[in-house]
Amino acid sequence: MGEKFMKVGLHVGTRGAMLDPDALLRIAHKTEELGFSHLGLSDHLVIANDVNSPYPYTKSRVWFAQDSGDCLDQLTTLAFVAGGTKSIRLLTSVMVIPHRPPILTAKMLATADILSRGRLTVGIGAGWMEEEINLLGAPTFKRRGKLVDETLSAMKTLWTDVDPVFQGEFVSFSDLKFEPKPEQKPHPPIWVGGETKPARRRAGQVGDGWYPVGNNPASPYDNVERFVGGLADVRKYAEDAGRNPAGIKIALNGLWFRMGETFENEDGERMPFTGSEGAIIDDIGAYGDAGLDELIIGFESDNLEVSLERLDAFAERIMPKI
Repeated sequence: MGEKFMKVGLHVGTRGAMLDPDALLRIAHKTEELGFSHLGLSDHLVIANDVNSPYPYTKSRVWFAQDSGDCLDQLTTLAFVAGGTKSIRLLTSVMVIPHRPPILTAKMLATADILSRGRLTVGIGAGWMEEEINLLGAPTFKRRGKLVDETLSAMKTLWTDVDPVFQGEFVSFSDLKFEPKPEQKPHPPIWVGGETKPARRRAGQVGDGWYPVGNNPASPYDNVERFVGGLADVRKYAEDAGRNPAGIKIALNGLWFRMGETFENEDGERMPFTGSEGAIIDDIGAYGDAGLDELIIGFESDNLEVSLERLDAFAERIMPKI
């Protein structure tokens, strides 16, 4: 185990047990009480009856959660959690940029930051489900990378400029007042999600953080060597853009975390953050030494009590040693 102190956050979906407001607040209060750094919420709004888009994070490329269509709106849910908590940071994990119009998105995020008294971290992504993005009326799916780049720039303009003006291919505005500005200055931190080269470029060039999921078979970070390679790419993009790479927060979404269960990757190797307590502690130390600042893990279960027990076990057995 290295010398670096590792922050740990929790990711939950807005489905299953989290559909109940009391259960959602119990999870939020528990994470705050135990000292987790972030509580992250996923982002889906509508689920098409026929989803043919390949899911990036399983070998089968089939999304595990398209059974019922249950999903609460991420940003409304985040605002609800903000009102019931005091200190934990709230993370969009991640917000899919094409899901909402840019000015509305900027307003909703600014509102959440104000009402949470500056506790918002904006994780963003380009999205993968073409059917959902088309249903929500986005101007493009094929060129969503360009839409993301324009939206990020436009939101920063709205959040910082007294007389915001922006002219792009997909986003344009002028002659408006956008007030009040977010609580955090110059704006809430933006963690760029994604594992692919465009996401690494975006994180290095304009992100306040890089926030990949570690088990994308196309760009896996399921061992330290692969993670180091991706991080080096982000830092190179930052240097080329004249930015200080050390100023970019590095987080990793390890949703497959399991204590007491061992999972294997496609190479037959043990997945990090699974297995024995000692192995998980060693994994966290190795990733921390390699440059990871924060690990976001998942405890998802449709049974609320199981989720709470997993949180207590992590806090008791892992947290004191990292």
